Amino acid sequence: MSNLRGRGLQANVLGTFDTVVMAVAGSAPAYSIAATTAVLVGAVGLASPAALLYCAIPMLGIALAFSYLGRIDVNAGASYSWVGRTLHPFLGFISGWALVISATIFMVAGSLPAGAMTLALFDETLADDTALSTAVGAAWFVLMLLVVLGGARLTVRAQLLMSGTELTILALFAALALFHTGGAGTFDWSWFGFSHFHGTAGFASGALVAAFYYWGWDVTSNLSEETRNSRRTTGLAGLIGVGVVFLLFEVFTIAVNLVLSSRQIEENDANVLGALGDEVWPGWGGRLLVVAVMLSTVATLETTLIQVTRSLFAMGRDRTMPSALGRVHRTWNTPWVAITVVGAVALALLIASNVLGSVGDILSDAISAIGLQIAVYYGLTGLAVVVAYRKTLLRSPAHFLLGGLWPLSGAVFMFWVLVESLGELDPAAVTIGIGGLAVGLVPMLWYWRRGSDYYRPARLDATRTVAVRYVPDDRTATSPRVHEGLSTDF
Repeated sequence: MSNLRGRGLQANVLGTFDTVVMAVAGSAPAYSIAATTAVLVGAVGLASPAALLYCAIPMLGIALAFSYLGRIDVNAGASYSWVGRTLHPFLGFISGWALVISATIFMVAGSLPAGAMTLALFDETLADDTALSTAVGAAWFVLMLLVVLGGARLTVRAQLLMSGTELTILALFAALALFHTGGAGTFDWSWFGFSHFHGTAGFASGALVAAFYYWGWDVTSNLSEETRNSRRTTGLAGLIGVGVVFLLFEVFTIAVNLVLSSRQIEENDANVLGALGDEVWPGWGGRLLVVAVMLSTVATLETTLIQVTRSLFAMGRDRTMPSALGRVHRTWNTPWVAITVVGAVALALLIASNVLGSVGDILSDAISAIGLQIAVYYGLTGLAVVVAYRKTLLRSPAHFLLGGLWPLSGAVFMFWVLVESLGELDPAAVTIGIGGLAVGLVPMLWYWRRGSDYYRPARLDATRTVAVRYVPDDRTATSPRVHEGLSTDF
């Protein structure tokens, strides 16, 4: 890295509780259940609880990888920096680009349901109007854009309000649903087995959708430069976030199997949670859960904006993307250029999505495409931690398991799911997912030829930590100064 000057993000803004809230909000429990359950049931049927369980185990391995890598390199780019400094800069750029593309696609996949859920509160028939849903969703998106522009402190205050209300409603309905009688089915332990997957390809398709459920907890790593004691806090918050959303996902997926028929799930493909609420609490249930989904969707739009803009900030700072993306606002200490660019691109895509079909059709392809990109950058991060900690893995069984074997297993699982799913998915989803990654080759090769210091990295090693220090500058943001010293943290 070079010793050039750059203005940094505001440090020490977020505490442990704040980052745990961000991790849970990033995975968007209510939104994921409402918008993704129909896709998951379509892929694996009654084995939905099994798909979520078997994906949670390797996902915890990836969360461990983020935790350990965050201890030795605090960087808003997260896997973009870690993979680039352990495996290869090209792979690091692809990791960062995969997050950027998946997050940008989600701006459409998230904004549409936000608009639809808002309209459903007033008139359920309005929620089927894609154009109107787009307009209302765009209004929510612009509001979250302004909140993110206002800084990390404002962002987390908004999250506390939205996610607190969402989780309270979900906890209430989790209890109501599990004790509901007279549903469409009865509990069966086979839901946690492999008999409903119809082979390895079916299992892989379900796991790819399940990966989308969990995605988002790693926003804590993108906020590491703005978090107190971030070498410990961001990784711990990510692990807690995965655990919390796993419990919520399992409870509600079991409840869906118990209460709703396959026909009800198919007819409510964009809001399964609302249908569940109507069944367990007629009259009020559906509306309350629509509120939870709306808040969850808006909340995760905010966390996704943080992920993509912090990643682009790190890329601009390293000059692997236009350096203007690394500029930080003098008052709010936020990457305002990156936020503006992401906002403009996402709004354009949101408007263009009107020609693609209904909300449900758009969600199905978007979820599968995002799942492919998640598998890429999560898998590469799982490999990166093994390389970074290779000299310390044999110090104890705990080091070997938590810093090596479990993350490596998570990485292998992600790559296997990626390969197995390619032949099963809709061609549109594969084109969006893989084509989006391929577009990243253009800026990668361009800035590599221009001599970005990112492509001549100092190797990341767990025996040393990397400290990033910034020198304020009014106009230019470039690569941070990097200092290495002996690490005592594992």
